[in-house]
Amino acid sequence: MADLDIQRETLEMDVLFVGAGPANLSAAIHLQNLIAAHNAQSDSKLEPQIAILEKGQRVGDHLLSGAILDPIALRELVPDFKDQGCPIEAEVTAESLYFLTRRFHFRFPLVPPPMQNHGNYIISLNKFGAWLGKLAEERGVNIFTGFAGAAMLLDGQKVVGVRTDDKGLDKHGRPKPNFEPGMNIRAKVTVLGEGPRGSLTKEIVRRLNLDSGCNPQSYETGVKELWEIPAGRIKKGTVIHTIGFPLPADIYGGSWIYAMSDTLLSVGFVTALDAEDPTNDPHFNLQKFKTHPFVRRLLEGGKMVGYGAKTISGGGYFSMPRLYADGLLLTGESGGFLNMMRLKGIHLAMKSGMLAAETIFEALKRNDFSAQTLKLYDEKFQASWAKKELYRSRNFRQAFNYGLYFGMIRAGAQMLLGGKILKDRLPLEADHTHMARFSRVWREKYLREKANFKFDGKLTFDKLSDVYESRTTHEENQPCHLYIRPEVIADICNTKCITEYGNPCQHFCPANVYEMVSTNDLMGTKKLHINASNCVHCKTCDIADPYQAITWKVPEGGGGPVYTNG
Repeated sequence: MADLDIQRETLEMDVLFVGAGPANLSAAIHLQNLIAAHNAQSDSKLEPQIAILEKGQRVGDHLLSGAILDPIALRELVPDFKDQGCPIEAEVTAESLYFLTRRFHFRFPLVPPPMQNHGNYIISLNKFGAWLGKLAEERGVNIFTGFAGAAMLLDGQKVVGVRTDDKGLDKHGRPKPNFEPGMNIRAKVTVLGEGPRGSLTKEIVRRLNLDSGCNPQSYETGVKELWEIPAGRIKKGTVIHTIGFPLPADIYGGSWIYAMSDTLLSVGFVTALDAEDPTNDPHFNLQKFKTHPFVRRLLEGGKMVGYGAKTISGGGYFSMPRLYADGLLLTGESGGFLNMMRLKGIHLAMKSGMLAAETIFEALKRNDFSAQTLKLYDEKFQASWAKKELYRSRNFRQAFNYGLYFGMIRAGAQMLLGGKILKDRLPLEADHTHMARFSRVWREKYLREKANFKFDGKLTFDKLSDVYESRTTHEENQPCHLYIRPEVIADICNTKCITEYGNPCQHFCPANVYEMVSTNDLMGTKKLHINASNCVHCKTCDIADPYQAITWKVPEGGGGPVYTNG
């Protein structure tokens, strides 16, 4: 259906935030606090219209992390956060780091300083996000849940707002009886805080060339399960990280186990997406990890009660795009605010939002939202503790380009030398460029491993069983939001990719979205089938596809996972 045929409503706002994550929620809260303080002392009142778009049905539904919170930004934003009812699961009371072999585990005598968590908190990010959303609404911020940002609105090179998703289109893109066209929401400044690999962020960074001169972003996929276990096995507040098994030394990653209570664990595994192995499978890595005797003893007899997956923007300081343009700011992981050395990003996302709020406040007073004014955001970042933290870890992810063991040596040297080793700004390449062509070695390794592995439905689970626990739902009769051009499916997915890479999408997707199904012809050929309703919105496919043929678009707002204790 041609867009010219659609009559769209237009909503005028002053400030539009896209994504109700910790970055944009912190920005909205801080901005309203600044405006309230200004209006109490000035005759020149500011009364901007401020809104947040959130594609989840509720604030927090799509938020997922481990998660450990460094409270440095929270204390700045809400000094009395405990009195305000901040949902903290536990204060970190004990922590350890282990190296795992297939059968044994070895505890490091010391936890490296960047990974130490004394004074930090174990939280549920979706509960934390819902709490921040409540604080924002109390300050008069409009939060429009169930509405996804589908396209950027531009006037030349200037961002002037966002178009929301069309609702009520069938799978062929034709209007159904309940069709509702998306709105054009025009704003003086649009703040993208979509998280890693946001669809609008990806579009606008390319269009405005905001990543010119930067390293490509590097990503990992984190896969998480929630476990209820018998009491007495672990104490509330315990933090465990591991490296080693089940990953080979040439794939970056590791695990976490966080005791949210004496009987509730957050268990997860992080797998880098720059692996050569085209059968690299983040979900399978978590399942194998749980079979290790050290982990099995914790979980056996328990019950898995939640599942989710998301990507992580791990490239660091040199992978951050330009954070501003005319009418535009980028916050949180949309701007690369994550410290992979510390395995943390929530506090950095919050600080980015607060710096964005201070910039918007100045722009409102000047009534000037040009890049010339909004570059104040970058200036504030460069002068902040967030920049100092990210700069110290600026080459961390690159240190592991040559494997785990050499990477540990290089990362250790970086810690001693303030982030620099041999030369500054070590290079990165886009994750998908690392994938090696499929070979008999990969195929036999993977098939042998899968053939010998049995999902028992008690400790280990196949993808469909796990996806059920994510509570993800989508309207079935809508255009597929995992877009591959039909000619690409015919010429690449069903032919070329089979022989060159073995259809890696069926492996790297943690939600069983992509399947190669038999056509039942005499040749025994297979074709790609997309189970879009399984999608948990992690964006792994958009990143890891070696042909870059998959484009993740927003489905109808309100669809997707419903995380609890995410």
